[in-house]
Parts: sequence; structure tokens; C-alpha cells
Amino acid sequence: MRILVSTKPVDFRKGHDGLAALVQSLLAEDPFTGTVFVFRAKRADRLKILFWDGSGLVMAYKRLEADSFTWPAIRDGAMTLSRTQFEALFAGLDWRRVRPLETPKPAIAE
Repeated sequence: MRILVSTKPVDFRKGHDGLAALVQSLLAEDPFTGTVFVFRAKRADRLKILFWDGSGLVMAYKRLEADSFTWPAIRDGAMTLSRTQFEALFAGLDWRRVRPLETPKPAIAE
């Protein structure tokens, strides 16, 4: 699963169509590919998710009650997160601390 985070805050009054238009214009991506697009508000405690599930656009909204999300630096474009990093971000954790496990290749018995 491909997950892209738009690093610039967006107008959170936008719905499905408005966010899909932003995906096309700001990120130069196709919103109908199954990629998960994550958007941040000016207030760091809110996010919206947009993705195509094969039959329609799905939009989810989350607001943290007691904290704020850890966002990447504000700049143009988007950045890719792994699924594990996205799950940490969505849970309100610091996604930058999530690293894949380094597993050495097993030795082949001869």
C-alpha cells in the first residue's frame, strides 16, 4: 500500500471532490489508484485521509483530543510513509521513531 502525506496544510472545509482535486493539482497524482493520501490542517491536531477503494472515494477525519500529530516540515509536495509509520502517525505517536527491523539474511546450509 502506498501512503503519501501532503506536507502543506490544506483547507479542511474541502470534501471528497476538493481533496481529489488537490491530489491532482498539488501532488500531481491520480486519486483513483488506491494510494492513501493524508492531509493536515493548519491546526496540528487534525488529519484527513482520502483513498479510492475500487467503488468510491473514502474520506476519514481524525482530531486528537489532548495532543497534536507529529507532522513533517511544511514544504511543497508530499512524502511517503511506510504502513507502520502511518499507523504511528494515526495513533498520535512520533512516526519518525519507527524503523523497520533489520534482519540479517539467513545463511544457506550447504
